[in-house]
Amino acid sequence: MADHAIGKGRRIIPRTAVVATALLVLPVAACESATAAITRLTVGSPGAAPYAALPGADRAAIARAPGGSARPGDTPGLYGGTRRRSRCVPARITAAVSADPARARAWAAAQGVDVPEIAAFVRRLTPVLLRTDTLVTDHGFRDGRPIRTITVLQAGIAVLVNDYGVPAVKCNSGNPLTPAPKSTNPKKASYTGTSWPEFGKATVTRILPREAHKGRVTVFVLVAPDGTAGFDRPAATTGAADGPPTTPPLVPPVTPPAAPGDPSVAPPPPAPPAPRTSAPVPPPALPTPDTRATPTPGPTAPPDPGPAPTPAPPPVENPLEPEPQATTTPARWDRLPTRLPRHVHRVRPLALPPGDGLSLLI
Repeated sequence: MADHAIGKGRRIIPRTAVVATALLVLPVAACESATAAITRLTVGSPGAAPYAALPGADRAAIARAPGGSARPGDTPGLYGGTRRRSRCVPARITAAVSADPARARAWAAAQGVDVPEIAAFVRRLTPVLLRTDTLVTDHGFRDGRPIRTITVLQAGIAVLVNDYGVPAVKCNSGNPLTPAPKSTNPKKASYTGTSWPEFGKATVTRILPREAHKGRVTVFVLVAPDGTAGFDRPAATTGAADGPPTTPPLVPPVTPPAAPGDPSVAPPPPAPPAPRTSAPVPPPALPTPDTRATPTPGPTAPPDPGPAPTPAPPPVENPLEPEPQATTTPARWDRLPTRLPRHVHRVRPLALPPGDGLSLLI
């Protein structure tokens, strides 16, 4: 990569070093914006660099709305005002900032309009009172040049809001107002200037423009300084066209998400159980008895005797053991029965010749 020299005879600085230095500066600038000091401006204070001195528009006592986080500029009840009357006069602001050409050019540049358009631009704005401590960028003018300051305006300061609900002009100084940089974190920043009892880093409010798809705001719903009534104020009017008193709208409080392990934020209470609107559930039905015919049991089978016993094996004859001899009693003829069955015949002894000595039985 090619290098370049700064002046003749001076040290050559590589181009890559210049780029790396620029990249290191950007995160530092972003970090400074996030933790930059914020100036507090109290009710009645025009600030250190006012375009004009226009006192009398603020209200020291005002019923505050819940602050903190970010809210759309068309939120009902976000702003307050005095019905049928306004202490902030747009025509006075136009005359004050247009008297000096240098101031007029700086003022128009801050609002993004041309100098001839200043009067028409201011006429399209609506005077209201802040009900929250509001974060803005305040564009002042001092020593012939414009000055920008990230500022918190105390509730009760009068401002002119544009047709998207965003503060555009501070009434008691004529200074242009624009949204603070997105990188500004009111909870981490340091603060300068006089404080007030209700001030807290967590209650500083950033006001966002109305969503673009909803179009421009045509009516602002304001709340009286004492908070007892609400009323409608058509956009780009100063009080003559205000509507009748109504019930003041309630601005819901902002509950920021608690950081993990943060003991200072108590968990929300559990929601109560919803009322039972359905009919009571009937008890379960009893089982229906079975009416089908029960089969008649048949004859009971005899119990199973089990397997037949195995006969004992016959004794084994020992060939060495002599066979027992049967003992018989000799028959005696005189003891034979006198009556024998038909198939038995009695045998009588025969007479044999003498000397034989034997008797034969036939």
